[in-house]
Amino acid sequence: MRIRDLLAAESIELNGSAAGKQDVLNKMVDLMAKSGKIRDVETYRKGVFAREEEGTTGIGEGIAIPHCKSDAVKAPGLAAMVVKDGVEFDALDGAPVNLLFLIAAPNTEDNVHLEVLSKLSVLLMDENFTNGLKNAKTVDEFLKVIDDAESAKDEDEKEDETGAKYKVLAVTGCPTGIAHTYMAAESLEKHAAEMGITIKVETRGSGGAKHVLTDEEIAGAAAIIVAADTKVPMDRFDGKKVIECKVADGINKAEQLLNRAVAGDALVYHAAEGSRKEEKAEGGSTAHMIYTHLMSGVSHMLPFVIGGGIMTAIAFLIDTLLGYGATGGSAFGSCTPLSAFFKYAGGLAMGLMVPVLAGYIAYSIADRPGLAVGFTGGLLASSGNALITGYNWADSTTGFQKFIADFAFQGANGGNTVSGFLGGILAGFLAGFIVLFLKKAFSKLPASLDGIKPTLIYPLLGILIISILMCFIFNPLIGLINTGLSNGLTAISDAGYITVLGLILGAMMAIDMGGPINKAAYVFGTGVLATASQMLEKGAQPGDPAVQACYIAMAAIMVGGMVPPIGIALACQFFPKKFTKEERGSKVSNFVMGASFITEGAIPFAAADPLHVIPCTLVGAGVAGFLSALFKCTLMAPHGGIFVFATVGHPLLYILAWAVGSVITAVMLGVIKKDAA
Repeated sequence: MRIRDLLAAESIELNGSAAGKQDVLNKMVDLMAKSGKIRDVETYRKGVFAREEEGTTGIGEGIAIPHCKSDAVKAPGLAAMVVKDGVEFDALDGAPVNLLFLIAAPNTEDNVHLEVLSKLSVLLMDENFTNGLKNAKTVDEFLKVIDDAESAKDEDEKEDETGAKYKVLAVTGCPTGIAHTYMAAESLEKHAAEMGITIKVETRGSGGAKHVLTDEEIAGAAAIIVAADTKVPMDRFDGKKVIECKVADGINKAEQLLNRAVAGDALVYHAAEGSRKEEKAEGGSTAHMIYTHLMSGVSHMLPFVIGGGIMTAIAFLIDTLLGYGATGGSAFGSCTPLSAFFKYAGGLAMGLMVPVLAGYIAYSIADRPGLAVGFTGGLLASSGNALITGYNWADSTTGFQKFIADFAFQGANGGNTVSGFLGGILAGFLAGFIVLFLKKAFSKLPASLDGIKPTLIYPLLGILIISILMCFIFNPLIGLINTGLSNGLTAISDAGYITVLGLILGAMMAIDMGGPINKAAYVFGTGVLATASQMLEKGAQPGDPAVQACYIAMAAIMVGGMVPPIGIALACQFFPKKFTKEERGSKVSNFVMGASFITEGAIPFAAADPLHVIPCTLVGAGVAGFLSALFKCTLMAPHGGIFVFATVGHPLLYILAWAVGSVITAVMLGVIKKDAA
């Protein structure tokens, strides 16, 4: 049975009009009566109105599906009406209704027609389908729209009878795994439900992979969408059509991605060829590839930075509370056994951040064989070249040995060879591409030697090559750059421009709410924290301008990231007309996310209205960063929001900067943003 079998041409009205809900229901019943399927029209009419009293059948989006199951119905039927000007119907979304389907169901145990009506309900979730019905010029055109959509739906169901549980599969992942991962998954699932597409989404967030796709599901899917800015295991998709894109596309372009997946508009993925990002056709593949590899390293590094950084900050807090803040000198943070424990453990965790960063950049590029080479390169970057002290061969060697002594080691009075954070990034990329080169170079070896490639050849040659490059070339060069960065921060602080830096960093946190610009500012902040730690290890005092500049920069970054969700939550509270009911319902979660330094809470608002929302968050966050730097607020922890305010220098002024920035964002939204209606 098809929808056409239930819908008689004489029960369709394309130019309907009605004075209200009661009027339109009466007219719909009269249309149904024309089909001859009603035994007792007035009893049926009473049944329709009785059902409506139980709850509105106006489902929203301009659609209503009134219905009645009654002994007054001889045979199942449908009636349809298009009311171009709309009619008030007490719909769930409060909007007028302009497309109505009335259902007549006989009171029998034979419910074959219910399957057809269920299919119609699913089709009505497709905006293209409903628009086609509303714009039909003739009854025949109206029926053809239904026939075509139903045929397409039946064809899809035939394809799914192969055993596929889900027509489309997806994987989402963002660098931090906090918000983008789950927002992209929710967007894909929501749009798939609206389009009648079965989907399963694997999320690869900070808590690990959830809803992992099975081999059986992958085999039966029409296509896989990989919306991720971090490393995703791809070999399992070999031979399947795969759409690879940014995680932001999963949020903002879900419908477009799903349409492509269903239509088969995707390249077949071959594991041997590796990843092919969709941006290649747009010329943006190189930049996104670099960003994806970098963010893979950053996402794995963050737990070490956050955990170790907060423990180190607690060590400083303990010494401050016990009165050693002004007298501790270079031992500040280790003046008591308790603080020394926190600083030691936190320092070890922080010390792993550069090796982990480099290791997982290399892993993103070259898979598991890249890890050992990347970790080694990162460790060399964070440790620097070995210092020559007491070796009697330093001045006595000649020739090639002297060349090594002069260039691969640091002399007693030599310059800085710790390339640190920047060196770790470079080491990660170098390690990844070195391993790719080795894979290609040794691809012709006999298959019997495949087992020793990842355990002997790649790590041995890779570690040798990365060690030579880092110790002979990049550590000394980037060491000079890091020295310049330290001197630059001192100069900025001495010249009074630290406030400008605070403004810029704060504003960067609020442009794309967790995207590349936001991450660039945050990565800079973690980098200067590492720089401050290195300066303290070399004897600098906590109050030195260069050290203070590092902590001031980190404080500006965090307060800038806390402003957008709080500003939007305040705007929802004080300017409710500017937001939809769903948006207003998220204000509590935005307060929580803002207080926890999770900027991503502002993303749905920015995505829905970027031209009005982003300027407001940008200005508010920039002002907060500016005031934080002006007040010389410092932060030694890289994350934590209000939970690490105890470690903030000038905490009351820091809260003031946060509040002022948030209020500015809220007021600007109230003035600039249009009413939601």
